[in-house]
Amino acid sequence: MVIEKQEKPDILSEKNTEPPEHDKPEPLFPIVGIGASAGGLEALERFFSNMPDHSNIAFVIIQHLSPRHKSIMGSLLSKYTPMKILEVKDGMKVESDRIYLNPPDKNVTLLSGVFCLMDPVKTSGVNLPIDYFFRSLSEELGEKAICIILSGTATDGTLGIKAIKEKGGMAMVQSPESARYDGMPRSAIDTGLVDYVLSVEKLPVELIKYLRQPYIEGPGRIETEGEQFENYLRKIFAMIRANTGHDFSNYKQTTIRRRIERRMAVHQITTLKDYILYLQRVPAEVETLFKDMLIGVTNFFRDPEAFQILKDQVLPDFIKKKRPDASVRVWVVGCSTGEEAYSIGILFSEVMEILKKHLNIQIFASDIDNEAIDYARMAVYPDSIAADVSRERLSRFFVKTDNTYKVKKQIREMVVFAVQNLIKDPPFSKIDLVSCRNLLIYMDSVLQKKVLPLFHYTLLQSGVLFLGSSESIGDFRNLFSPVDVKSKIFKREDSFTDRVVDYPGIPFYGDFASRRGDEEAKISTVADIHNLAERVVLDNYAPPSVLVNERFEIVHFIGNTEKFLKNPVGKATFDVLKMAREGLRYKLGTALHNAVRQKKTIVCKSLRVKYNNAFQIVDVMLRPLTDAPFAQGFILVMFDDKTPSGTLVSGKKKNSTSDTPDPKTLEQELESTRQYLQTTIEELETSNEELKSTNEELQSVNEELQSTNEELETSKEELQSTNEELVTVNTELQKKVDELSESNNDINNLLSSTEIGTIFLDTSLRIKRFTPAMTKIFNLIQSDIGRPISHITSNVQHDDLCKNAEDVLRTLDRKEMEIQNKDGIWYAMRIGPYRTTENVIDGVVITFVDITSLKHGEELKKEIENRKSVEEELREQQNLFKKILTTTPDLLVLKNRDGVCLAANAVFCELVEKSEDEIVGKTESEIFSRSDAEKYRKEDVKVMETGKTCVREEKIGKKSVLLARAPVFEEDEKCVGILWSVRER
Repeated sequence: MVIEKQEKPDILSEKNTEPPEHDKPEPLFPIVGIGASAGGLEALERFFSNMPDHSNIAFVIIQHLSPRHKSIMGSLLSKYTPMKILEVKDGMKVESDRIYLNPPDKNVTLLSGVFCLMDPVKTSGVNLPIDYFFRSLSEELGEKAICIILSGTATDGTLGIKAIKEKGGMAMVQSPESARYDGMPRSAIDTGLVDYVLSVEKLPVELIKYLRQPYIEGPGRIETEGEQFENYLRKIFAMIRANTGHDFSNYKQTTIRRRIERRMAVHQITTLKDYILYLQRVPAEVETLFKDMLIGVTNFFRDPEAFQILKDQVLPDFIKKKRPDASVRVWVVGCSTGEEAYSIGILFSEVMEILKKHLNIQIFASDIDNEAIDYARMAVYPDSIAADVSRERLSRFFVKTDNTYKVKKQIREMVVFAVQNLIKDPPFSKIDLVSCRNLLIYMDSVLQKKVLPLFHYTLLQSGVLFLGSSESIGDFRNLFSPVDVKSKIFKREDSFTDRVVDYPGIPFYGDFASRRGDEEAKISTVADIHNLAERVVLDNYAPPSVLVNERFEIVHFIGNTEKFLKNPVGKATFDVLKMAREGLRYKLGTALHNAVRQKKTIVCKSLRVKYNNAFQIVDVMLRPLTDAPFAQGFILVMFDDKTPSGTLVSGKKKNSTSDTPDPKTLEQELESTRQYLQTTIEELETSNEELKSTNEELQSVNEELQSTNEELETSKEELQSTNEELVTVNTELQKKVDELSESNNDINNLLSSTEIGTIFLDTSLRIKRFTPAMTKIFNLIQSDIGRPISHITSNVQHDDLCKNAEDVLRTLDRKEMEIQNKDGIWYAMRIGPYRTTENVIDGVVITFVDITSLKHGEELKKEIENRKSVEEELREQQNLFKKILTTTPDLLVLKNRDGVCLAANAVFCELVEKSEDEIVGKTESEIFSRSDAEKYRKEDVKVMETGKTCVREEKIGKKSVLLARAPVFEEDEKCVGILWSVRER
């Protein structure tokens, strides 16, 4: 596999650290959590191929692993990085330049830089190890936490990203287009909280750039003191307010600073001045910064113990004290994506089920973030919420579809979502329970002193305030008393304080902090006078009206509607059609259906409605509320009494003209029509009851099917989880198979190309495999594989092959010997045991190496050695001869068979009057005259041929001498030269 490599960034230098802002010591190096599942091996290889070798980072890789298979990720990944790869052990300390892998069937957490292993908690049959570690990482490192999501199915990691972003950390995701499986990347991106979405090769580059920013390295934090910083902040707040309409000037500066610093780090900007210029150049960054400041991550039943106290100690009191026709009103402030609001709705549903008392629960959930509100309205959440919601609650209150859970209608209808700015928009009123969790912690003290009295104002007597685990009521103990201090649940107290609530819509003439010396606030009351005037007009002059929902149930009355609606007989109901008086029901029902279908205002004129045994003329206007998303489905029904004064009061008509039809006839026609309509209505009601009965039966069947479907969904989730584990295992095994295949190909090519004859036998000496060169030694063909070696004829002169192989199997000792085939070719035969990777003996390996050339070389070597020996001996003899030459008084000359002088002593040189160099190595013709040379040569040849010594008088030069010629023999009596011995006469 070819892996695309990006240019590696420079290696990070050692980080300097600044004093931490919290009690836990910060690590001296970054810790990066990486979540990967199916397809993750390939992504990890590409990631670490582009990561610097010494980055001073600790990486913790969390995968979905099968508990039944040992992971080989470490050995596979080690080929792409020199960093040390370790499997996490309980109590192991985190070190930089290390890669840590999660062990199978364990969840990994971090505590003070030390790993802790926990048994998996399989909520709803699914374990989410990536979410588990990311949440731990966010708690451990806070704003320094970094997470990366790579290829994988389902949604694991999504909730973990939310936790990290809530703490101000950074999130990176592999682009779905480059991921083998895009489920996890897409789910992460859908949160809207991801900082980088890049191909996996580019992630290391941006990670290194991000970590090199002053905000991350420590000492380079932006300066927060002085007028310059305040001036910069005012400019940033002004740009955000101009772009979004929201003012963050009263939010905590530490929170604001961290959000700004993080955005600066993402864009590699080092100074506030440059960042302000960037905001001016790129307006979209203003919106992004605004969103970053809004990050309010929430989960279902966050802080479960607090929600349990709320369920056990607070909600039952609300329900018990309310009349059957009363409503319980809840305001969830800063609801974010809706999990908290739905959690409270679920609690109410459970408590009402326990108490067997059902009330109208109205939960108003508001937030400043319109995108979060839109998400909450959909009521669809990733399946990773199973980590926070019990299996029983998932079954009762959610519908499972693919990788998501949808809140059921019974809970969804309790909640109304609205975009609301707590600071400048009027609050909800007459509230039983205010839930404001993890919002006050982001506000400064001035803002908190405005908000808490606001909650006191909105709550009914004995209403309850539910705060986050890190929040408190501050100095407002006169407004709230604790119900449960640990769970941050407080009860509204009546207060006779002089403090006045400060928010638009209510007159304000003082400041809550006036006793502390703060400057008295001054606001305009014009808007409040307008509100008061509008309320008076509404109560006294607006037509009587009712607000109905999509089921035509009345949710609100405006004015006195007694002349048009009545309380029905029997079971209590708010169905407007059942409450409509005679003469109104039929037309009103038709008009309501038309208004819903056509989504426009419907007007019914001159309806005759019976009231107090008389008829009144009524115009009815039905107006669907489509002005705001949260009002969708509601219809305002307005009644306008058009009866002339004094007309039809007694039920008797006055004659107006002579042309008016007989009143009795009109009454008969009207009665006939009325009876027809009544019959039709009764038939429709009968049909409706039958349909209702059928619907209940179908509902029962549907619930059974739903239960079966939920069981199947649970099984599907378990199978999907198992499938992800198997995909990971399969990927690793496939990688290993590819490596084995590559190694096998290498071995095959090696065996086929080598000239060494090799044969592999099993423990029964049956043929397993052989090389092509082996066919020259044994008469082998491919079909002989599996046959005993003893059945194959060989071309070598060796009959003990099988016995030798058995001896090797028994003793495990190698055997080596030299053998020769019928053609005289020599082989070095080696027999050794065949060992598997587990060191198990599984046969023998026999090799035959052609050593014919080596054998010939050995013979030549012997011959050369013999020659060297002879030459050495000859040299010794020559040395001895030279000694004789120099010591004897005779004139001596040694010549070979060709007449070349091999040696001559000094007295002979004097005789012929030549130097030794002029004699040694020369022939007779070069030493003597031509005639003398021929004569000497002739006599020499005769002596060498006869092998007999000859002594005769000769004349050499000018002197007559006695010349003795003696042949020189070798050990084999072969004549190799001749020796002259000359004496002067």
